[in-house]
Amino acid sequence: MLQHLPWDELVRIVSHVETLDFDSVWLADHFVNYMNPTAPWYEAWTLLAALATSTKRIRIGTLVTSVSFRNPALLARQAMTVDHISNGRLELGLGAGAPGSEDSSYAMMGIEDWQPSERVARFREQVEIIDQCFRQPVSSYRGKYYKLEGTSMAPGPVQKPRPPITIGAMGKAMLRIAAQYGDSWSSFGADFGAPPDVVLENTRIRNELVDRYCEDIGRDPSSLRRSLLIFGAEAQTAFASEDNFTEVVRRYRGIGMNELVFFYPFFNPQQIPTFEHIAQEVIPMLRSD
Repeated sequence: MLQHLPWDELVRIVSHVETLDFDSVWLADHFVNYMNPTAPWYEAWTLLAALATSTKRIRIGTLVTSVSFRNPALLARQAMTVDHISNGRLELGLGAGAPGSEDSSYAMMGIEDWQPSERVARFREQVEIIDQCFRQPVSSYRGKYYKLEGTSMAPGPVQKPRPPITIGAMGKAMLRIAAQYGDSWSSFGADFGAPPDVVLENTRIRNELVDRYCEDIGRDPSSLRRSLLIFGAEAQTAFASEDNFTEVVRRYRGIGMNELVFFYPFFNPQQIPTFEHIAQEVIPMLRSD
């Protein structure tokens, strides 16, 4: 979901998506829509808490929360709160954030745009802190970048030992963190404008790397969910026809991806009838395969 529509319209769409039996709905955690910074845009975690009260079954999350924007202990408390508001339906998506060359949020917020190596190192510490805060009622942490003392996290999350963590990762260092800490790994199906065949091959390579990194630490690779945000050309045409959608799903299933995240067809409203038909008729058939 993109959070650019009026509140009442967003509630209507998310409630309708829930009736169509989708598994989850995800928001984008950006300060603005950096493709159109002056357009309307709602803050993700505030909106997520509100949507938790407007839905009953569907799981909700951010794909992905940029840890550049928040202190990790505060983020853990925000997530714990939404986990309670949603009665245990939170999916916590975490990512290192886009660089300032792509995202104007850093300049707009007056915060530091870390270099890539520091961004990854800080991300690892933040994931460790969030995981620890969820699992322990009181915790402390001493890292290079973050130091916490006696951090209380009462009453703790609804989901035990913690809400599932999805880690958005593309590069090798981030994929290693996903293998170590993630319940789910999320890849971004864009690859900077590459055609679908290149995206497919790059995703296959990353998936194999994640398998290897899991094995390196003694983790069963099958215990890590593999998620892909469909983007670019495939996102524009996925709901153009039943055949298009089925082909996209089968392509990525064939390389081991077991969760696909699609955009609601905001920008192609003529595709909405096909979207609803796919939800009601095609997805149940694909799930049963």
